[in-house]
Amino acid sequence: MQPVSLRNVSKVYHLDAVEVAALNAVSLDIEAGRFTVISGPSGSGKTTLLNLIGCIDRPDRGEVVVAGQAVQAMTDDALSDFRARHIGFVFQNFNLLPVLSAYENIEYPLLLGKVAPAERRRRVRDLLDAVGLAERGDSRPGQLSGGQRQRVAIARALVHAPALVLADEPTANLDRQTGASIIALMRTLQQERGVSIVVSSHDPQVQAAADASVFIRDGRIVASKEEAAA
Repeated sequence: MQPVSLRNVSKVYHLDAVEVAALNAVSLDIEAGRFTVISGPSGSGKTTLLNLIGCIDRPDRGEVVVAGQAVQAMTDDALSDFRARHIGFVFQNFNLLPVLSAYENIEYPLLLGKVAPAERRRRVRDLLDAVGLAERGDSRPGQLSGGQRQRVAIARALVHAPALVLADEPTANLDRQTGASIIALMRTLQQERGVSIVVSSHDPQVQAAADASVFIRDGRIVASKEEAAA
């Protein structure tokens, strides 16, 4: 089953009296277990597309299916619960809670999900080790480098074992070398854990790592490329 399918999806934003078409009749399938990169110029609709895939926003027209569910028909409460169970998020600004340690930031979604303490410990320790921060679990975000903070954010996105992880410009605030290490880590975790990852990025390093590429301009998909599965 494809983790994401969009059919004839359009989205319009209203700025005062002006209508801005962010997406126009977009159709797209995201294949399972792939690293898909969405690219395009600023204002092309990348973030809107990611928000619709991530169930953060709803389309004005068309159908969005995530993990087999037509999400546009869900109530707000049902959509919030669905998003928490099925989708992980990685942001360019990390979005970590500064008063919590790395361990506690990763654990936080499991607390919200009322996961048992022993299972929380197992998952968090496993992911701290997987992202190379087994010895930094007690550190707060302000005590970590940018690359380390993004590693914590990646671990947090994976802690509830989602089918899909969305990353919005995950290397934008990192130097080239650190960005390359973050992309290599995401690729490794994607392959080891069988998760589908969709990344919005201008970064050529990110684009070069893709299994599938989608190029968007003026709210329309103008090109796509699927690499042969390994």
